[in-house]
Amino acid sequence: MKREIIKTLDGSTTIRLPEWDECYHSKHGAIQEAKHVFIKNGLSLFENPISILEIGFGTGLNAFITYLEAIRKNQRIDYVGVEAYPVDADEILEMNYADELEALEFENIFEKMHKSEWNEKIEICDLFSLTKRKQFFHEINDFEIYDLIYFDAFGYRVQPELWSTEIFQKMYNSLKPNGVLVTYAARGVVKRSMMEVGFTVEKLTGPPGKREMFRAFKTVQMNNLE
Repeated sequence: MKREIIKTLDGSTTIRLPEWDECYHSKHGAIQEAKHVFIKNGLSLFENPISILEIGFGTGLNAFITYLEAIRKNQRIDYVGVEAYPVDADEILEMNYADELEALEFENIFEKMHKSEWNEKIEICDLFSLTKRKQFFHEINDFEIYDLIYFDAFGYRVQPELWSTEIFQKMYNSLKPNGVLVTYAARGVVKRSMMEVGFTVEKLTGPPGKREMFRAFKTVQMNNLE
């Protein structure tokens, strides 16, 4: 499938699939979306340490921003990113995240993430470990390992099978009790699939260019919402 590099409205780059008219990140701003959905409404709920599963490692933007948060907050993070179709090395070279995040001193970390071997746990630094798993989402069989899931699959419009009850059952099983899943999605059919497997789902304000998003709890505790 043809792929092209585009610049989103906040200046950060992403990959677009013209055949699907689908992007790896929001065309309204890749970095803005990642910070709003996954950091503000996900990572910020947790203290030290935390284990994260990302569904759709893609360009590595979410992992890189999470690494920067680990450094800023002195927070220990064990990060697992699942991706069935890894991004090509030449495409990664065109991603401008370190520049746009004003984090050029950590550009080598972004490169290290992508150069690291698949299916091996790598200590990126004392605070951040990364395991990239080359795997289809339906093959995930983890049980109560993660505190937080970044659900960043391609949209329901182009790949509805990635938003099925079967997949969300795997997500529910993968989370520890009181675990949280965050996603940019806000479709009714997605909410119903989440609730069917046991999630409690809340609708939040979405990132720029998107009105709403979902956050789902394996078990709701009120102090997590404060």
